Formats: sequence, C-alpha cells, structure tokens
Amino acid sequence: MSGTSTVEAAERIAVDDEARRGLQRRVLAVVMASQVLGGAGLAAGITVGALLAQDMLGSDDLSGLPAALFTLGSALAAFLVGRVTQRVGRRLGIGLGFSVGGIGAIGVVAAAVLDSVALLFVALFVYGAGTATNLQARYAGTDLALPARRGRAISVAMVATTLGAVAGPNLVEPLGSLASAVGVPALAGPFLLAAVAYLGAGAVLLVLLRPDPFLVARHLEQRTADASTGQVSVAPPLGTGVVVGATVMVLSQIAMVAIMTMAPVHMRAHGHGLGEVGLVIGVHIGAMYLPSLVTGSLVDRWGRLRMATASGLTLLLAGLVAAFAPADSLGWLIVALALLGLGWNLGLISGTALLVDATVAANRARVQGTVDVLIALGGAGGGAVSGVVVAGAGYGALSLAGGVLALLLIPVLLKARRTVQAVTPSPTEDAQTPRAASAAPHPAQEPRR
Repeated sequence: MSGTSTVEAAERIAVDDEARRGLQRRVLAVVMASQVLGGAGLAAGITVGALLAQDMLGSDDLSGLPAALFTLGSALAAFLVGRVTQRVGRRLGIGLGFSVGGIGAIGVVAAAVLDSVALLFVALFVYGAGTATNLQARYAGTDLALPARRGRAISVAMVATTLGAVAGPNLVEPLGSLASAVGVPALAGPFLLAAVAYLGAGAVLLVLLRPDPFLVARHLEQRTADASTGQVSVAPPLGTGVVVGATVMVLSQIAMVAIMTMAPVHMRAHGHGLGEVGLVIGVHIGAMYLPSLVTGSLVDRWGRLRMATASGLTLLLAGLVAAFAPADSLGWLIVALALLGLGWNLGLISGTALLVDATVAANRARVQGTVDVLIALGGAGGGAVSGVVVAGAGYGALSLAGGVLALLLIPVLLKARRTVQAVTPSPTEDAQTPRAASAAPHPAQEPRR
C-alpha cells in the first residue's frame, strides 16, 4: 500500500479490515526504524550534555543549562511539528523535525571544537528539535490503531527507541576516543553519533512513511462523519481527558529530567568515571523505554488512570532511593535511575493514551503538539533548576523534591475518576470495523466493574 494515495487508502480501509491492519503494520515498522535511530540521537544530550557544559563553563552551577536549552528547543519544535502535522501529516512533521535535530547536533560538535559557549547554547536549542520529534513519533503509531489497542501502539515506538537509546550512552568512551583522534573534544563525540542518527531518522520517515497515517485517519474520520450526519466533522471542545493526560505527562517529565540531569555531575563529583556514568544512564534510558511493550498492554487492560497512579508512586520511590543511596554505590545509583525511567515510562504511555482518547483527527495533532510543548517546558524548568538546587542543597535534596512532586499526580487522578465519563473499550472491540471503531467511546478511564 506504499504507493497508494491517502484517499485510496482510506476508502480501502473503510471496507477492508485487513487493509487497515496491513497499513498499520507498515506504519509501525517505519516508526520503529526511525525510533531506533532517534533513540541514539536522543542519548547524546542526556549522557554528556551537562558534562560538556561543565567543562566549557568551568562551573557546576550552570551544568543543568544544556538540558534546559535543548528542552526549550524541543518545546518550540513540538509546537511547530504539531502544527505542520495537522496541516500536512506526520511524514513531513516528524521527518523535518528529526532533520533539524541532526543539524543542531552538528552545531554542538562545532561549538566544542571552537570552544564557543554562545554557539553551544544555540546549537543545543536547535538539537532539542530531535528530542521533541522523538516523542512526537509515538503518536504516529496511534493514528490507525483501534481504541482498545492504543496503549500497545504507543509502546511499539517506545520500545524501538530503546535500541538506540541504550547503545548511545555505552558508546561514550569509544566515541570520545574517536572524536579525540579527529581533533574533536571527547565529550562532543556522542553528538557526532546524534547528527548521523537524527538525519538518518528524518530520511527514513520522509521516504517511507507513505501513505501518511494521520492523513488517512483524518480522511476516514471525515468519511464516517459525512456518511452518518451529512455534515463536516468539527473538533469537539477539549475535556478532562486532555487535561489529565497532559498533567500526568508534565509532572512525570519534570521529576525525571530534574533527577536525571544532575546524575552524571553527581557521579563524577564522587569519583565515578565516564564508563560508569554511561552505564547508569544507559540503564536509566533502557528503563524509560524497554518496559513499554508490557506497559502498553497494561494501560489497555487495566486502564489509563491506574497506570498513571503507578507512575507517581514509582517516581516517588526513585526519588527516595536516589536521595538516600550512598554516593559511591554504583548499584544503588543504577536502581534509583532505573526506577526513575520506569516511572516516567508509566506516566508517558498512560498520559499519551488519555490524550489520544480525548481528541479526534480534526484537532489531534495540534493538541498533541501543544501538550508536548508543556512537557518540554516542564522538563526545561526541571533541568534549569536542578543545577542550582544541587549547588545549594545537594543531590539528595533535589531527588527528594522530584519524588514529592510526582505525588501531585494522585489528587489529579482521584478527581479524574469522578469527572471523566468515558469508558474503556473492551479488547473484543478489536474485531469491530474501522467505522465502528471511530464511533466507539473514548477510553479515558478505567473499565466499569
């Protein structure tokens, strides 16, 4: 179906379940390929961004600034990718986003070679486009997924990210040696990989994501509305599902970014080498993405709100372990960062499912982009403040604050149980036709017992 036009694909899907499943499989395969590359690009900034700034600035106080900069850049990129996608589809939206992120990674390498702090800040901001696009790509898998399988569709993109994201931190030392051999500072080495990975991810999407799943889903939704009412479908008002989904993802992001950003600096201050830093961050990123296949199924089976609650509790536990673990204990640091990644994973998948359930194609990409702006800004705030908190009160205080912040999810979710009225579709609804699926209730909360 790769050469099929959007309209032809939608018309075929409307009468043929197998055509829908075939296109969905193709979309997930392309998204997975791009996410393997995107994950490798994402890992560079997480692993050595703070250390590179620390070396170039000569101060710990601003070592959280790189995370803040590329997260702010990701906020702008999320907004633009959402708008572009709403107008012309996922292919151009996320394909161009990855490409811009690759250009930013090249700029970071140039800044390190030239020892230019100003260029470093600008390049990190541009590099953030890749981070935003990496997250936005998770939505592509949901465009053609039936409501009862959206959690699993999100999880496929997340798991694919694991392959590149886990490999990236563990290549810090060899990439550093390679960079030094060609006259580039060692800490800029991972950004060489990021440049190639992001540009490759963009090329995969621009060439292979045809027909565009978002445009197909939008045409199919419009076709269904025309057939049932004879009127053009319009976007409904945003409801509780959007607010709750956004809150879950934003709070999870703030807690995760704040604690994770300063972990490499904390470890280096207590005698850990780059190899150990790479191991801890690799485990953390693996925990962010690898559990996704299980998480997605649990979100579909047990409900979005239950899994969001589990996210808050897991992030609290991560903060407690990070705060009280001996600084020289590599094992405890691995446990803390693994729990931190798992808590974020639970929050992101459950929150994303809530958001997709509460929107339609007429407003979905635009709302997704706007919510990802809030996620990015929340992460930017966490990254910017993290260095100041550690400099003034220590890593333990930062970790405790991040864990306690995650508890704010609980009252939000308790209120959502009383106000969200939609019912989760049962797994048996997977057998329904696309027309029935598009008219199904949105699964914004737990199944009724």
